[in-house]
Formats: sequence, structure tokens, C-alpha cells
Amino acid sequence: MSKFDVLTIGNAIVDIISRCDDRFLEENGIIKAAMNLIDAERAEHLYALMGPAHEASGGSAGNTAAGVASFGGRAAYFGKVAEDELGKIFAHDIRAQGVHYETKPDGTFPPTARSMIFVTPDGERSMNTYLGACVDLGPEHVEPEVVAQSKVTYFEGYLWDPPRAKEAIRECARIAHENGREVSMTLSDPFCVGRYRDEFLDLMRSGTVDIVFANRQEVLSLYETDDLETALQNIAGDSKLACVTLSEEGAIVVRGTERFKIEALKIDKVLDTTGAGDLFAAGFLAGYTAGRPLDVCGKMGCLAAGIVIQHFGPRPMVSLKEAGQEAGLI
Repeated sequence: MSKFDVLTIGNAIVDIISRCDDRFLEENGIIKAAMNLIDAERAEHLYALMGPAHEASGGSAGNTAAGVASFGGRAAYFGKVAEDELGKIFAHDIRAQGVHYETKPDGTFPPTARSMIFVTPDGERSMNTYLGACVDLGPEHVEPEVVAQSKVTYFEGYLWDPPRAKEAIRECARIAHENGREVSMTLSDPFCVGRYRDEFLDLMRSGTVDIVFANRQEVLSLYETDDLETALQNIAGDSKLACVTLSEEGAIVVRGTERFKIEALKIDKVLDTTGAGDLFAAGFLAGYTAGRPLDVCGKMGCLAAGIVIQHFGPRPMVSLKEAGQEAGLI
């Protein structure tokens, strides 16, 4: 028996979201639609430049855990915050979603991570992230019994930036596989892929990771190609199961020679793409751990992604379980 469907591991971040135009990004040296790592000084500088902002607990894997819970799945989360106001906000928010979260903070410095997210009129988000307390996540924060009792342990590629987190992930993978569980990762960002391409490929080819999530830009970066078909064939050979999201074109799920094309949810207006990939993973894994067919899992992912991009913030504001029931997927 498993106690949890999905355990997610990631950088525990509070998102501070504000609107801007493309000119603002250019004037302030912000790479559009990417995650830019920044230091404390630049974090303060960008925060001072922000217009009216919306604060929401985020972090890629935290968003995925919240999404799994919204589908009615049993979710757990590992991620490091500090004993400060933003840390309290993060812990409260994720527990309020019904997610098991017991990672202990260690004092007030470094402070809880925060990401200044600038959303342009086209809905694209450009993230500027100060990792703060996240960099202290290490093997000592692993709860072995939670890993052993989770059907799938999922982690974000961003964790390859803080070095000690790698040790924690490898320990989780060892425990998961010893207990007959599966391990999943998201490639997170094309620039992240560029930094760790060889290591990510090794994780897949060695069997450390069983399920891979990527978007179009990430999978093209992984295989250093401009041809999506080439990338899809490669990832099908390198991983047991892979999901590639394609924005308004939906997603493709590949497992060996099997391939499923999933249509995107029809929506009127994209408000904020923050969390779209995270919620796709949530929907897919909620379906996968419930034993649903891969095409249905993909449809659950596209449903969740389509819902979250219609409002501000990275976490669902409606019951995804109810939405899935209305769509005939649950």
C-alpha cells in the first residue's frame, strides 16, 4: 500500500507577480519567458521597480503538488523555507491545499526564496528568482518513509542548480526504486537544460528517472536540434515515458513506440502562463497514479494547464477534480 500518490521535490518559492510590457524587460536585461537566477541585491532592485503585485506560493514542484491534491490525489512535498514571513506564507498555503509538508526551516537566514515574475500582455512570464533558503536543501531533509510510500517521486530540474539538492534527489531515487516506486522529473527550463544537458541525459539513460516532462523548447535544447520529430524520437529511446507540452498545440505523450497526441483545452484568453507546465504534470501524474490510460492522463494534464493559464498565479483556483469529472475524465 502507498500512503501518497505523488511526492514532489523542489525550490520552495513565493511568487511575486506583476504586469509589464516588453520594453520593461529589455530595459532591465530580463530574458523573456525564462527563469533568470538572481542575487539578493538584484532581487531588491527588481522588487522596487515592480508595479502592483500579487503574492502567491509557487515553485514548480510545489505547484504540481497543489495540482495533484486539487485532483483529489494524495500529495507530499519536500522544499526548504526560512523562519520568516514568506516561509510562513508558503507553508500555510501548501498545507491548505491538502499537501503533506513537514520540511523543517533552519532559522531566518538565508531568507525564503522569492521570484519576481513579470507577465507581458501576451501572457508570457519572465521569472527572476532569488533562491535564498532553497540552496540549503540536502539529504538530511529527505523523509525516507514518505519516499518509500509514494507511487511517484517527482522533482524539478531547477534543483540541479543548488549542489546539495542533487544528493537529496539521488537518495530519493534510490529509496523509491528499492521500494518498487517510480521517479519523474521536469526539465524545467531550456537554459537549465543547457547547463545540465549531459547530467539530465544520464539520469534518463541510467534509469534513475522513469518519467520525463518537457516543453517544446526544453526537448529541442536537450537534443540540440531544431526538429521536434527528431527530439521526440530521441526522448522515446532515452526514457521509459515522456510528455512534451506544445502550448496551444496541446501535448504529446510517448512510451516506446506508442505515441498519443493530446489536444489543448479550448480557452478564450490566456491571462498568465505561470504554472502551465507544472499543472500539466499534476494532471498527468494524478491520472497515472490512479491507473488511467496514458491518453486520459494527457487530457487531464491539458485540462489543468488550460485552467491555470486563465487566471493570475500558478495554482488552481477551482477544484480540478470537479473540472475533470465535468470533462468525463475522472
